[in-house]
Amino acid sequence: MCSGRVDLEFIFQAFLNGEDGVFIGGCKLGECNYTTQGNYDALSNVLIAKKIMERLGMYPDRLRIQFVSSSDGALLAEATDEFTARIRELGPLGPGEGLEADDLRLKLEAVLKLVPYIKLVERERLRVPRRTPAEYREFFASDEVNRLFDVLIGDKLAVSRIMTLLQEEPLSTAAIAARLRLEPGEVARQINAASRQGLVRYDEDRQCYALA
Repeated sequence: MCSGRVDLEFIFQAFLNGEDGVFIGGCKLGECNYTTQGNYDALSNVLIAKKIMERLGMYPDRLRIQFVSSSDGALLAEATDEFTARIRELGPLGPGEGLEADDLRLKLEAVLKLVPYIKLVERERLRVPRRTPAEYREFFASDEVNRLFDVLIGDKLAVSRIMTLLQEEPLSTAAIAARLRLEPGEVARQINAASRQGLVRYDEDRQCYALA
């Protein structure tokens, strides 16, 4: 299977299922067996996923992509050994980061709901002009992309986390902030935006927010 078919959803579903790390192997860049250069799509997905992981409080090192050819058995073995050692060093997913299991679950569920939107943003705004490893890493590390990521994905992720939490029960702004470890002002801003879109409503009797 082409590594380009490893969707963002696969990566975050694996973490939601309790995997401590995700390792992706693909053809060497510039040597795609299917002539689609899907391994560059895989690299893009990994770089985007790592940015999301950082925002969730996860160690980005829990995700690795390695490009090898069919004759690189020793290189693949070395890479998987290094990755396994790194995951053991980080510890179990969640406790290793100091994240509570329920908090991590909510974050990952929120990301999975956002995957279709993230893929649209990637197609429209995060496509790298030229396909070289250096161009990809430079592009995704740039200040411009970081700002774009914060505006287009960061806010959507915050709203998705709030909506996922409100599926369980109605909550006040303070309770949402405490559960999600966000500033109350940030929660209020996102709640107001969601209210304008008709996604949430304020329950006057219980003085809390609920899904519309």
